[in-house]
Amino acid sequence: MNVFKFGGASVKDADAVRNLAKILNAYNTNLVVVISAMGKTTDLLETLVKAYFDEKDQKWDILGLFKSYHTEICHQLFGEGVTPKPVLNHFEELEEKLDKAPSLDYNFEYDQIICFGELVSTQIVSEYLNVAGKPSQWVDVRTCIRTDDLHRDANIDWELTGELCKQVFTFNENNLYITQGFIGSTPANLTTTLGREGSDFTAAIIGNVLDAESVSFWKDVPGVLSADPKKMENTTKIDALSYREAVEMTHSGAKIIHPKTMKPLHNKGIPLYVKSFLSPDDPGTVIQAIDHKIELPPIFIIRENLALITLSPKDFSFISIEDIDRVVNFLIENRVKVTLMQQSAIDLNLVLDAGEADWNWLLEELEPFYSIRYNTGLTLITIRHYTEEVLDWMVKEKDIYLEQHSRLTARMLVKS
Repeated sequence: MNVFKFGGASVKDADAVRNLAKILNAYNTNLVVVISAMGKTTDLLETLVKAYFDEKDQKWDILGLFKSYHTEICHQLFGEGVTPKPVLNHFEELEEKLDKAPSLDYNFEYDQIICFGELVSTQIVSEYLNVAGKPSQWVDVRTCIRTDDLHRDANIDWELTGELCKQVFTFNENNLYITQGFIGSTPANLTTTLGREGSDFTAAIIGNVLDAESVSFWKDVPGVLSADPKKMENTTKIDALSYREAVEMTHSGAKIIHPKTMKPLHNKGIPLYVKSFLSPDDPGTVIQAIDHKIELPPIFIIRENLALITLSPKDFSFISIEDIDRVVNFLIENRVKVTLMQQSAIDLNLVLDAGEADWNWLLEELEPFYSIRYNTGLTLITIRHYTEEVLDWMVKEKDIYLEQHSRLTARMLVKS
């Protein structure tokens, strides 16, 4: 069996859903297809979560946008005025949720609402495949992806997930299952999520526990490129990558694959294909075990909207292991993710996603121990397989705030 994963862009409208069906029609093997929320639905639902948690009436307007977007796609796929009953059931369930008072746990409420993007998306696709002559079975992935209760970044219970997936995905009566990425559930059947963009990880989990022959991600690019084509011109498609190289790229912020994806596939030796849903016959990129050296071009990874926080002991003492321990434990306890950390004699530098940081709270907690400086609006440029010529070109006329070099990787925090 094989696992396919389709992201939001591949199901953003009715034509995209039809294209997905066309791709699946070319395959008669046993498939589990993992699908994300349609288009930018997750962004919309995040505004809904905030309005709901703050008890704002705006939540009903946002719900209306969510329903109308999916209803219009249904009308184009099934006929004017037709919305499949399972889709309407999800709308009703979400409306009932919004009619109740929120708890005091924002992360919990986030997971209970955000999941409807994937639930509705997969329901629409499954219903369309059934009427289009490609029978499929819709599966609520929360029945088999089991996690702990760390909402918004849950950890997988691998043993239980493996047992349940084998019970659900049997391929006894059909060879095509449609299910959701990104979401799971606790043993108490409370919805959890696996981290933003976690649908890739879901596909890797299912591939691992079911011993898939391969996992394929269908994207709007021809494969893994040497840079994001939206940020740089003249990119090069890379035909093959090792698991290690893919891990380094994703850790540095490459968006094409979720960072947690590679470990489950590497551990079972399952190849990952990155293919284009716009040109499905093209070979794309394969990520697999490679025991020989391959020549790769410089690979550019650009992360924007970052902030640099510099902590300096107030008594002008050196940064010690105790300082590092204090700061790291603080970050872990408060679930603050650090993109980059660098130590000098009297400074500890932290690079964070500026969009996720609560500055006032963060600075207040650390201020008793350190003098604090920070800069925002920064960009982290990572170059794998760099050359000096490429480095000089990349940072030309840019202010460099922080720089790191290793054998294969150069990282520079800059302000243009």
